[in-house]
Amino acid sequence: MSTVAEQSRSDTVASIRPFSVSVPEAELTELRRRVKATRLPERETVSDFSQGVPLDTVEKLARYWATEYDWRRVEARLNAVPNFITEIDGLDIHFVHQRSPHPEARPLVITHGWPGSIVEFHKVIEPLSNPTAHGGDAADAFHVVCPTLPGFGFSGKPTATGWGVPKIAEAFATLMARLGYDRYLAQGGDWGSAVTTAIGATDTDHCSAVHVTLAMGARPKIDGDLTPEEQRAVAGATYYRDWDSGYSKQQGTRPQTVGYGLVDSPAAQAAWILEKFWAWTDCDGHPENVLTRDELLDNVMLYWMTASAASSARLYWESFFSIFGGEFDRVEIPTGIAAFPKELIKAPRSWCEPNYNITHWTAMPRGGQWVTENVWHTDEVSMHMSDAVVTDGVLFGNPGQLGIQAVAVGASIVYSGVVSFILLKVIGMVIPLRATSQDETSGLDVTQHGEEAYIHD
Repeated sequence: MSTVAEQSRSDTVASIRPFSVSVPEAELTELRRRVKATRLPERETVSDFSQGVPLDTVEKLARYWATEYDWRRVEARLNAVPNFITEIDGLDIHFVHQRSPHPEARPLVITHGWPGSIVEFHKVIEPLSNPTAHGGDAADAFHVVCPTLPGFGFSGKPTATGWGVPKIAEAFATLMARLGYDRYLAQGGDWGSAVTTAIGATDTDHCSAVHVTLAMGARPKIDGDLTPEEQRAVAGATYYRDWDSGYSKQQGTRPQTVGYGLVDSPAAQAAWILEKFWAWTDCDGHPENVLTRDELLDNVMLYWMTASAASSARLYWESFFSIFGGEFDRVEIPTGIAAFPKELIKAPRSWCEPNYNITHWTAMPRGGQWVTENVWHTDEVSMHMSDAVVTDGVLFGNPGQLGIQAVAVGASIVYSGVVSFILLKVIGMVIPLRATSQDETSGLDVTQHGEEAYIHD
């Protein structure tokens, strides 16, 4: 059943407007002034991030932001791919639409979360859309669509209630229809996982398969005899509730209140986001161990320059408590899930199966929530085949032609922390890679790494 009105499939390109990012120099000057004028609190009484972002970290970041950071570099990179705006249900939706030069490319919509942005996808848009330029094969190509969530970045800010996950999912399905894609795939992390789950449950006439990294439709089992994995999940959820969820309670109940400070102070906005990069990346205690200072600030700037702290936080007010209350229809189309060890909620497969038709599951050896972190590890989770793509153990391509040159493709098929799912040329059919000691067809050695298969010549 599809919730997308068929009328949307006759929308013309006239309703889609080109967009470019251009921040006035006066706003950048004002940003630097505000950063330099920040009134900072006293130093924390611990030697780590356990009370929040340490003063020394904020001071160093602010100094770099005010004196060395180059926004025009980011602006040029954002404008290097095609950006557009289209109005859906009265609200402007910003999106990147990078069409592949390869005629058999498959449409893929990728959705970010909080405190993420489309910035995190820019390392992989080009390899996904044009894999032959990055050591891959044309059979691996996608037409890539990266919408910005309502209230975030360059999308419009809702002026009335109602823009929760279900409505966003419907809007993004409408977007794919408006772009002329009758069949497509969807992937997301964090809030993008929730939107992708909703798309997979409702737009089944057009969405062939989904992949998520944060299974927000999971239903916890907290009584009876728990497996070791379930025990770890309960312990992790308890830690999240007690020590890591204050931001969500504030944004889920009083987003307007928290917005005043974050929209007014760039240092406050940066610290609010930086804490989550510490918590949700596999960073060994400091986010700059896996992300550069520029990468951290690039993402913060999408919130600061658009003054979207309050409007983005309202997504929590709209949907957070209903999402974690398990109010999802079951996703019956093929679903891939990759579980990263530093994701904020690490639901075991047993909690996810009631709400997802899981065709592949992978416990990743390392990594967290953001593509800009996980892209460094793509050689561990990706490989290319002549007529198939295997990422995170899931196969996109023709299963009858696994005869197979396995070549590491780096970032060409990894994004958004979610490095998997299978797209067959016969759309809608998804099968896992079955690892054995020796592949009978290709003669390639297959090695297990955790729950994931790697292929070597």
